[in-house]
Amino acid sequence: MVNIKTIEDIHILPLPAVIVDEADRIIEHNIQLASSLEVPLTKGDNFKQLFLKWEEINKLISATRDSKTFVFIECAIDSGKLFIGLESPALASMKEENNKLKSMNREFDAIIENSYDGIYITDHKGITWNTNSAIERITGIPKEYYIGKNVDDLVKRGILKKSVTKKVLELKRTVSYVQRNNAGKEVLLTGAPVFNDRGEIEKIVTNIRDLKDLNELQIELNKLNKLNDQYKEEIRRLMRKSNDADGFITENVEMKRIYDTAERIANIDATVLILGETGVGKDVLATYIYNQSIRSKKGKFLKVNCGAIPPELLESELFGYSPGAFTGANKNGKPGIFEAADKGILFLDEIGELPSALQVKLLRVLQEGELQRIGSSYSRKVDVRIIAATNRDLSKMVKEGSFREDLFYRLHVIPIRIPPLRKRKEDIYPMIQHFLGVVNQKYHLNKEIDYELNDFFLNYSWPGNIRELSNVIERLVVTTRNDLLTIENLPDEYKEIDNLETHSSTTLKQAVELAEQYMIRRAASRYGNTYELAKALGTSQPTIVRKLSKYNINLH
Repeated sequence: MVNIKTIEDIHILPLPAVIVDEADRIIEHNIQLASSLEVPLTKGDNFKQLFLKWEEINKLISATRDSKTFVFIECAIDSGKLFIGLESPALASMKEENNKLKSMNREFDAIIENSYDGIYITDHKGITWNTNSAIERITGIPKEYYIGKNVDDLVKRGILKKSVTKKVLELKRTVSYVQRNNAGKEVLLTGAPVFNDRGEIEKIVTNIRDLKDLNELQIELNKLNKLNDQYKEEIRRLMRKSNDADGFITENVEMKRIYDTAERIANIDATVLILGETGVGKDVLATYIYNQSIRSKKGKFLKVNCGAIPPELLESELFGYSPGAFTGANKNGKPGIFEAADKGILFLDEIGELPSALQVKLLRVLQEGELQRIGSSYSRKVDVRIIAATNRDLSKMVKEGSFREDLFYRLHVIPIRIPPLRKRKEDIYPMIQHFLGVVNQKYHLNKEIDYELNDFFLNYSWPGNIRELSNVIERLVVTTRNDLLTIENLPDEYKEIDNLETHSSTTLKQAVELAEQYMIRRAASRYGNTYELAKALGTSQPTIVRKLSKYNINLH
């Protein structure tokens, strides 16, 4: 065994002198040992006996070199000296860190280079440190041109219009600009500061995005969203095509056309005037328009019967009043129905009954979109769509001077006339089935209508239209004991009409009396006193009193 006493006897190599495997067999060597050694260096030989214990060598090196523990690599003996390849842990750690940094730099460069957006990195002085190939696509200038250039020089040469880097250095935060570059492209520049441990800006990383692609994508997205909305609306429209959607039931061609028109004008803020006899479903059509409109998501649908509220109260109900406007008024004032319907739809039923003074105020709302509360000195803006309805002939009323002509034309923008039930016989049977089902469900019954009663309903003229049909069916269901409703269960006034229509032997005088009795009974169920009844039937109040007594009819 070679005797090693001092550090001079150890020769440290930068690289292994001999490479051995796990069994200490020589694999490769790059030194020649003296022939006087007992064991020559030969591949495959066991080299263990030529090694000193590593602990002894390490102690010797540490003691003489004041070094920390070294890492053994390989060793060999030549001419009485030990050749050792070794390195310290600190050096090994530095090499490992260096390799990691090289790997990270390669990854960093790959990420920057493969970014679709332009990446532009400068130091704290604005000197370009790195960029990627995307900047050439965006600006038309090779990336090599930018390296080492100061952003101030790029601004002076017109390559940049405004430096986001300078702004980041000034504000010490992320800054974004939108500008057109020298290539005429609209770009979004976002500069972000990178701080060191002392809180100082070390570098500025700027992201450059070509907005042309984003703008095109936005345009395409808007087109797709619009198309999607159209598809959704078409699906909604098709789903609403069922005959009993939103409360209306029809098989009649003209009524289908009316509801199709209503759907098309739902989002047109023009005033709608619905004309037709009492009970034809004017309020149902108005509700349908509201439900189909965008206003159903913004405001309310409010209904006012202009003929049911006393004229002296109607103004305050519609337009509201200010504090102390009149005796008994709320001390805080009160908003009117117009204000409550803001952004929504106000349905003015029986518009022909609107007093002349209120016609002027309504006209102002329609013309200027503003109203004035009772007792107030200033106006309020309101966004209300008006749907009006009447069973009266407004054009005739205009000629007679009882309805303002200017208001008539303001209301008459989109007129819709609903035909009476007698002119759309094909709707009667579906309505019978619908109302019968509703009433049966309401009262937990299971009533049916026989053939003769159905035939009567189909041939009856229905002067009260849909409202009358609905009322008669509910009346029959709740007053008849049997589950099968027959013509015998009809109220007396309808039996009389049936007799009048079916018995040819009836005299003219009897027919007149039957018809008169029917008309008075029907009107008596709707009006509360003989004056209103006389006005509705076009006769005098004494005549009505006498006829009521003659036919034993009581007012309800």
